[in-house]
Amino acid sequence: MFGNTSFGRTTDILHRSMDVNMLRQSVIADNIANVDTPNFKRSEVNFESSLQKALESEKYRPFPQAITHEKHIPFYRPIDFRTVAPRRNLDFTTSTKNNGNNVDIEVESINLLNSQLAYQMMTENMNSEYRRINLVLR
Repeated sequence: MFGNTSFGRTTDILHRSMDVNMLRQSVIADNIANVDTPNFKRSEVNFESSLQKALESEKYRPFPQAITHEKHIPFYRPIDFRTVAPRRNLDFTTSTKNNGNNVDIEVESINLLNSQLAYQMMTENMNSEYRRINLVLR
């Protein structure tokens, strides 16, 4: 219904970002739970940079290209932001403890707090979007 409107686009991006933050909180909780496990490697979730790249690719309008054959490679193809998925990456590069574990409880606690605050902010933004729609419908 609201698919191509600014409301639909904004709520879709917020919804995806909220889902990613829930995944991020789960990954951070897993990192914290394994803080003393030997050879455990911390994980992190990457999503925002891929989403930003997709959103910027939609803004860019290159010169028109003439593709005369279906096997020609297009010069430019925008990335649909709805296809961007979060990636869970293991950190093999650092080691903070002698037992091979690289989880720093202080860093993970700060990351968890940042993720919770970001989720709270996105919830407020989502509520604001729905309040605007309610105002229009009255």
